[in-house]
Amino acid sequence: MVSKFEKLNRLRESLRESNHDFRASTQLFSSLDVAKIDRDMDLAGRGKQRGEVNQPPKAAKILDDVEHAIVERVEDEKKAAHHTLEDNLQLLSGRLASLDFEEQFGLIRQANAASVSDFKASVAVGLDELHGLRRALNEAEKEQAWFKEKHGLVRAARVQHGAAHVFRVMLLFFLFLVETITNGSFLAKGSEQGLFGGLIEAASFSFVNIGAALLLAIFCARLVTHKALFLKLVGSVSIAAYVALALLLNLALAHYREISGTLVDGAGAEVVRSMWMNPVGLKDVESWLLFAIGLIFSTVAFIDGWFVLDPYPGFAGVQNRLVARRDDYIDRKTELIKDLQAVRDEHNEEVEEIVKQLGSRRREHRAIVEHRSRLLTLFAQHQDQLERACNQLLSKYREANIQARTDPAPKHFGTPYKLDRINPHASSEGEWSEGDLGTSIRAAQEELNAQVRLIGQECERGIEQYRDLDKLHPDSANG
Repeated sequence: MVSKFEKLNRLRESLRESNHDFRASTQLFSSLDVAKIDRDMDLAGRGKQRGEVNQPPKAAKILDDVEHAIVERVEDEKKAAHHTLEDNLQLLSGRLASLDFEEQFGLIRQANAASVSDFKASVAVGLDELHGLRRALNEAEKEQAWFKEKHGLVRAARVQHGAAHVFRVMLLFFLFLVETITNGSFLAKGSEQGLFGGLIEAASFSFVNIGAALLLAIFCARLVTHKALFLKLVGSVSIAAYVALALLLNLALAHYREISGTLVDGAGAEVVRSMWMNPVGLKDVESWLLFAIGLIFSTVAFIDGWFVLDPYPGFAGVQNRLVARRDDYIDRKTELIKDLQAVRDEHNEEVEEIVKQLGSRRREHRAIVEHRSRLLTLFAQHQDQLERACNQLLSKYREANIQARTDPAPKHFGTPYKLDRINPHASSEGEWSEGDLGTSIRAAQEELNAQVRLIGQECERGIEQYRDLDKLHPDSANG
């Protein structure tokens, strides 16, 4: 089903796309390996070598080349660590900016305002459709009332539906099948093709016998119940015509059985002559039995046809149109109510997901801010470690130098090296205080929950509006 809440769906997709699992990593600043640097620079050897020539001189006030190399090595490590820190801070700032709570809160307010309008639009579309179906039902009800009043009918129409209708159709088929088989066995002796030929002849007689009874009952004989005298007369004449036709047709079949058993050619002409001279002059008991069976089946078919539709002509058609309009209206109203409930449930599911995603974003915001604070602390600790490592390296060089000297060492040999600290600045773009963010998210969630309640109320109101169409027509039986 296509989403009815475009803005709400867009908000959900926005939260889903920008939301991601934040994984903090603190393995960024490795401790300086003092022993390795000592080996690489051969500090003890170089200190001894320079001490044997009393370098640096006693009056030196600045660091010598070896000390500068040690400090530069440490400073390079500090710059590399600072560059790594800046890259991570920039990444974290981008993560915070992508959360964009201000925009999401604005989208929530827009979605809340649009959701009710979208839902009301769905209700209005359904109402327009139901109005049309209800008017069609009203017209059918008026037609029925007019028909009953015009023809003086006070009863309900007798219309066959479902199992009863299927039963009548099956009964007609059964009559045709049984009469065909029965007549076929009687006619088989007079057929050159035996039983098969008898069945073919019997099927033709049965089709005419039952078909004529059915057609006369449905389209002509029922006119005897009509209010108009002329149509009553037509119906009466039709009943008389049916009786005559049924007697004539079944007598002809009985005569045909007797004559076809003795003649090979010209049986049809002989049947006409025999019927004209002596219609009831049947000599064989089986011929009379064949006549009786055909007449009974014809009568049953006539009665069944009489009750296929309502006995009063035209009443069944009026009733069928009314039932069809009523079913269309009720079925569509049921579908529209289910659609409204489905739209309400869809809205609630989207809101539930948005609420969860807001909570996930809050946790991610907290994790980013905490990780950034840990990074700053780790960088400060890393600078302390670099300073200690630098002094350890200087001490190794200076101690070897002092032991090899004959002159006193420079005064600065006794002064620890002070590393110039870098104080990084973390951007606060996109950052919220935990209290403000929690308050804003709770407010947004409350707005969404209020929206859920409002949509639920609108759903109930929409269903009630659909049902109010029936209150405008209290005489409707099923409305």
